[in-house]
Amino acid sequence: MVHSAGALGVGAQVSAYLDDTYLEQVDTRVIAVGEKGGTPWAAVEHCLFHPQGGGQPADRGWLEDTEIIPVRDRESGLVVATVPGGGSLPPLAEGQKVRARIDLRARTAHAALHTAGHLVEAVGRMQGWEMVASNHFPGQARIEFQAPRTDTRLADPEGREEVTAVLRAAVAAAVADDLPVFARCLAGGRRVVHLDELHSASCGGTHVRSLGDLAELALPTLKVKKGRIRVSYSATHVPFTATQVSCTGTHLPYAAPHVPHPACQAPKRVGATE
Repeated sequence: MVHSAGALGVGAQVSAYLDDTYLEQVDTRVIAVGEKGGTPWAAVEHCLFHPQGGGQPADRGWLEDTEIIPVRDRESGLVVATVPGGGSLPPLAEGQKVRARIDLRARTAHAALHTAGHLVEAVGRMQGWEMVASNHFPGQARIEFQAPRTDTRLADPEGREEVTAVLRAAVAAAVADDLPVFARCLAGGRRVVHLDELHSASCGGTHVRSLGDLAELALPTLKVKKGRIRVSYSATHVPFTATQVSCTGTHLPYAAPHVPHPACQAPKRVGATE
């Protein structure tokens, strides 16, 4: 049940988490409140919270001082804030001003893993493979491929290690070149993330500024199971310096570049679908 005039299409939501990976907090306003299955939720105009999706975990965040979990509401298309463990949100009303904040360390860890996943996909495609699945969760990160043609190198452990070494070298070269990472939106609102000219893919995740922001990028020897080539990986974000982290709180001095298209910038109306 929605307890807000936003259900009539009055409110609008902007996906601020897509425009700046490194935005730590924002002052915004509530555009809708309600409950679903007895669980209260609230939606804010400038949504800082990335919901779970596309193989990426949800952000850890807060509305004022209350910790929340963001989820995508399939009926309205909004990203809404709920409280973990069945807790309650603070009293909120449509139009009320609130401060939204994320755990920036968790955000950048997720962004590093997601970006590294695109890079692994790119070097896998260099081998002639096609991606069929992905997971960017910490401790589970992997890209799965299929080879349209038989790759004899994958038939034995020595060959699989040889191919993995090729992937590692290609990944290390791209990181050393510090290729820029940016997003563009095409007509119709489809968002495409680019690793410079190396790779591009439709994606609604958060990403680092450039591949040089990736650290500790490791690829264990790939595995082949039921015709799928599984390339597991791990990665972290380079450490922040004292000058990079905002003490007061709204912004870091750099962001993953975003080249907007009008369709990408259009706010999502309550009741819209993604």
